[in-house]
Amino acid sequence: MIPLENFLILSGFLFAVGLYGVLARRSAILILMSVELMLAGVAINFAAFAAYLDADGFSGMIFALFVITVAAAEVGLALGIVLRLFRERRTSYVDAANTLKW
Repeated sequence: MIPLENFLILSGFLFAVGLYGVLARRSAILILMSVELMLAGVAINFAAFAAYLDADGFSGMIFALFVITVAAAEVGLALGIVLRLFRERRTSYVDAANTLKW
């Protein structure tokens, strides 16, 4: 069985790379990809703790499934906003979205 620390290191690395991407990037698409990396790290963390610490093993898996569902909804909504921003401003940089007046 793989030790819990390996999963925690992997999820921490994914979260750190995602956080760096959110803070360092200007493109809205790359920021969305970085947020997805952060959510993937959280889902791995929930699943790992569910497998190692939970007696029945379902509560962490349900939380991980909830995180994946929220991530899918967030991507759908955010891509719609990015498309609208691109149509209005001809760029996907978040610096151009200082006002959201249409």
